Amino acid sequence: MVSHARWKLARDEKVAQGIAEDPEVERRREEISLAFDLGQAVYDRRTALGISQTELARRAGMTQPQVSKLELGGTVPTVPLLARLARAMEAMFRMELFESSIRVTFTDLDGTTPEEEARTEPPATEHASASAAEAEADAGAERTAATG
Repeated sequence: MVSHARWKLARDEKVAQGIAEDPEVERRREEISLAFDLGQAVYDRRTALGISQTELARRAGMTQPQVSKLELGGTVPTVPLLARLARAMEAMFRMELFESSIRVTFTDLDGTTPEEEARTEPPATEHASASAAEAEADAGAERTAATG
């Protein structure tokens, strides 16, 4: 099986040589790329929620193998299925089209993406600060004990 990088490199070499691709091949390539992007968006949101494929399937009225196939890019879901998935993952589905690029995401209902959530730290509280200070002191004591 040819990896995506090798496949893209071979295509880029043909384009550089002036060899045009059949329009049907290009259309199919875009469809495959969209399927992978949609699958990745579902996977990202599901893992951000910390739920299994089985749980997502239950919430969305699907089977676990259907979720797996979707996440692997094996199918392009219909709009009604995307709506069910968004509800099941308590999210908004967004698709942004620009030039030949497509970006798909499932975002929190407040509009944040999983990537933005990962960058956002929870607000500090006195208790959390005290716990952090205690943890740092414990770590320092362990390092001292380990080094003698």
